Amino acid sequence: TAWTSGPFSRASSKQKPKGKNMLSTASKIVSREELAKRCEELRKEGKTIVTCNGSFDLFHYGHLCFLEEAKAQADVLIVGLNSDSSIKQYKSPLRPIIGQEQRAALLSALSIVSYVHIFDETVPMPFLEVVRPNVHVNGSEYGENCIEAPTVKKYGGRIHLMPKVAGLSTTGLIERIRNLPL
Repeated sequence: TAWTSGPFSRASSKQKPKGKNMLSTASKIVSREELAKRCEELRKEGKTIVTCNGSFDLFHYGHLCFLEEAKAQADVLIVGLNSDSSIKQYKSPLRPIIGQEQRAALLSALSIVSYVHIFDETVPMPFLEVVRPNVHVNGSEYGENCIEAPTVKKYGGRIHLMPKVAGLSTTGLIERIRNLPL
């Protein structure tokens, strides 16, 4: 059943939410140029930086655990978010389910996330070249020799691996939803 009034109604779904928190969350979503400036400032302040990246489509508890683990590794958490076009290239033409602006807004609303950067590449190395993180968090399924490792280690950073939360993945959730009786 569709809601007929309130923030999730069809009539208001095209309107952007307004309020004090919108500005603070929107200011966390940064271009590559702005990200480079902010990272330089953070390093001058002696802050440690942790990165992670992904599509974060259909945000779930596994994503939250992953981000919390990432934030525990350093002072500042910067999330590299695959753009819609990036996801279509490396996952499926039918994905993402949730558009990049909404995914970025959701991530930036989390207090543990300092910045979100949307990137169009199918790999995160250009993002990592700009950030030069002290730590990069990745799923344990990718291993210590993940594709990000050479870029991260080139700047003295390390890879931190985190196991997936059992039974939680966006692909698995999509499959479970598809199999629900209507």
